[in-house]
Amino acid sequence: MHLLARTLALLGLLILALPAPAQEFPSRPITLICPWPPGGSTDTHLRRFAEIAARTLGQAIVIENKPGGGGMIAPSSMARTARPDGYTLTQLPISAFRLPHIQKVSWDALGDFTYIIGLTGYTFGVVVKSDSPFKTFSDLLDYARANPGKLSYGSTGTGTSPHLLMEEVSMKTGAQFLHVPFKGNADSTQALLGGHIMAQSDSSGWGRFVDAGQFRLLVTFGTQRTKRWPSVPTANDLGLDMVYSSPYGIVGPHGLEPKVVRILHDGFKKALDDPEHQKVLDQLDQELWYRSSEDYAKYARDTLQRERALIERLGLLAK
Repeated sequence: MHLLARTLALLGLLILALPAPAQEFPSRPITLICPWPPGGSTDTHLRRFAEIAARTLGQAIVIENKPGGGGMIAPSSMARTARPDGYTLTQLPISAFRLPHIQKVSWDALGDFTYIIGLTGYTFGVVVKSDSPFKTFSDLLDYARANPGKLSYGSTGTGTSPHLLMEEVSMKTGAQFLHVPFKGNADSTQALLGGHIMAQSDSSGWGRFVDAGQFRLLVTFGTQRTKRWPSVPTANDLGLDMVYSSPYGIVGPHGLEPKVVRILHDGFKKALDDPEHQKVLDQLDQELWYRSSEDYAKYARDTLQRERALIERLGLLAK
């Protein structure tokens, strides 16, 4: 009897020592890293999305801002240091597929992340202060051609879409700009408000300043004009033949268990389809870009290859 008791006690301790099964996930709050400063369009979107997703997953989702490196300092750090248990996740910007072609990086876009779900893409545009002499994008381009390197504009960092789209504008029009990289939308917005730069190329975090009459929106870079600012021309309207949207989603470290990935995907998908979430996208003038875990991983593979061609065309390919 004593031997049986000791055996049962030992079995009990072994059971307690086993990791919790995946179906019990999540049993504590989840950290979702926003690799951009507070107050920008990505931060605004992720905070509301996290609130909605917390209801579907049954646990709080805490947003942690870690900006820098074109949005890739935080994701690359997460890939190296976070446990693959589903409790530390990050938004992954398109920089993950571009920067490896521009410079040496510390991450593998395909091997270091577990792709969970694709969410949405940005509306990009160029804004100036409302008292700027530039009334149209053509005015801005004329000035940049006549004064090479004097038209300063802010972006969210080297290799990000707001930077590369202006590089493409420069290539196509002959206008020469002075690029001023920032950690995120909020920082470059403050720089424009303070008169430290002459223009801002960014996603729709500038929207409330346009609506408030503080900024003038000169051009957007979608396939069609926005619902929110229908009088503003697209780059295609101006004959530039350019479209940028830079879809993004949520990833975790490499090695997440498939059951955990499925739980996260399904919870996030319910939040994605929630009418409250659609209102947030409408406010930011962003379109739904749902991709399943498998489709998001395929997008990553295809985009890494495709972005090399863009970087090479712009003359930014690492030597």
